[in-house]
Amino acid sequence: MNVTVIDGHGGLIGAQIIKEIATRFKNIKITAIGTNAVATAAMLKAGAQDGATGENPVIVACRRADVIIGPIGIVIADSLLGEITPKMATAIGQADATRILLPMNKCENLVAGVSDVSTSAIIEDVIAKLEKIVK
Repeated sequence: MNVTVIDGHGGLIGAQIIKEIATRFKNIKITAIGTNAVATAAMLKAGAQDGATGENPVIVACRRADVIIGPIGIVIADSLLGEITPKMATAIGQADATRILLPMNKCENLVAGVSDVSTSAIIEDVIAKLEKIVK
């Protein structure tokens, strides 16, 4: 199974997710795609087997992924303070992969019905959802 984790800014959320996946699942190939080099480096350090940075790597990785994980902003053009291009958002949204999106109320995108939940609780739910997909 190929899991692609996409993150921006400093890549801290993506790194936390990758660390959990690498710890709990042994037969998953993890690809880290950062919207910037800092995010990619953080996710590679956390345990991703492959990584790349930028718009074209997002597009290519989405064609190969079984599961795409990232903050909800990855499917909204110009979000993450402008790091998500329209082509990135389209590639992620049109991918045949299952998407697990983290409901982050940041960067002028507010998700209704989502209370203030800690990032660690959101990541636990991501791992639980991935576990159901893997089984």
